[in-house]
Amino acid sequence: MLASFDQAKLDHFGFTPHRGDAYRTVLPPAAFGDAAAEIRAWQGYVATPLLHLNGLAASLGLGGVLYKDEGPRFGLGSFKALGGAYAALRVLQHEIGKALAAKGWTSAVTLRDIREGCFAEEAALITLVSATDGNHGRSLAWGCQRFGAPCRIYIHAEVSEGRAAAMRDLGAHVVRIDGDYDDSVRLAREEAEANGWFVVSDTSWEGYSEPPRDVMAGYGVLVGEITEALDRAPSHVFLQGGVGGMAAAICAAFRQHWGDASPRVVIVEPDRAACLFESAKADEATAVQIQEETVMAGLSCGEPSGMAWAILREEAEDFVTIPDAVVAPTLRLLASPGAGDPVIEAGESAVAGLAAAIMAARNRSLREALKLNNESVVMIIGSEGITDAAVHAEMMQALDHA
Repeated sequence: MLASFDQAKLDHFGFTPHRGDAYRTVLPPAAFGDAAAEIRAWQGYVATPLLHLNGLAASLGLGGVLYKDEGPRFGLGSFKALGGAYAALRVLQHEIGKALAAKGWTSAVTLRDIREGCFAEEAALITLVSATDGNHGRSLAWGCQRFGAPCRIYIHAEVSEGRAAAMRDLGAHVVRIDGDYDDSVRLAREEAEANGWFVVSDTSWEGYSEPPRDVMAGYGVLVGEITEALDRAPSHVFLQGGVGGMAAAICAAFRQHWGDASPRVVIVEPDRAACLFESAKADEATAVQIQEETVMAGLSCGEPSGMAWAILREEAEDFVTIPDAVVAPTLRLLASPGAGDPVIEAGESAVAGLAAAIMAARNRSLREALKLNNESVVMIIGSEGITDAAVHAEMMQALDHA
């Protein structure tokens, strides 16, 4: 099964990180701590599994492969549950506090107050909006449903109807547009500004940073679960790109916990949406025009988050791109593992890091470039489960008939 990865092309760009302190100034330890304290208090919170793929590691000549399976997260199917809902709660706290202060209210509005419905009337007057490829919008819709705020989600033409339906089922008003993800981001911003709504985005831009910071702080919860489960750092972590929010949050949290012993950071993107790869080559945040959508829907982003890039340019040593052709084989590998490894139900965006690790480990020059050897322990963030069963089934059927 692994031989199918040898025909695919992995592009690699070695980057010299500009070491600095963005890992603790952009995302302060207190931000991670506050997010963890709140999210771990939510009903339904359970740490997601950290799985050891020992059979796969042995077949790749690695010391270990660790897979953090975010599929079970709050029943929403992805790590995004940690970010969008928490950032929504923080926006509501700020706006409700401001509105009540204008009326002479002198007490602080706490996250717990909003979570427990103490300001339901006020929350119902605050509309939260975002653009999404699916998982972030689902998290925001879930949070708004829990906290009593109206929600509008903007999706682009290629987002599956199954993902749109999942957001509608959580009470969101879903707006589908022509164009790509970056077009949906722009429209969400424009309509929010025109109507007095509040954007809860996982990407930052000039003058807009607090909600994206809260989104990334929420992602730190999964890092806390990892560090609690391990007595030492892995040697490498392969992180899916997108706008860079998840990758930046994870390597920042690792750096805060493990310092100089933190794993080597490898950023992985689809070759059809490689904005971070191009940013590394240009040594500055760089947008790309998406000509064709990738099957890795959650990674189909043409413009990096400025806040995320500030961290990644100081932490990441390697940027790689992978083709869509390796996604289905990686999904099949996890669903039908060998040598006693656990069965994992993963979504298309979840496996980018693992696919890249497999390809690199099996290629002598890439293996040497990334310093992979039989003692290397590779961390993979399985960022989503099967978030659209129809899309997953179609991919598996196509693989069977290839």
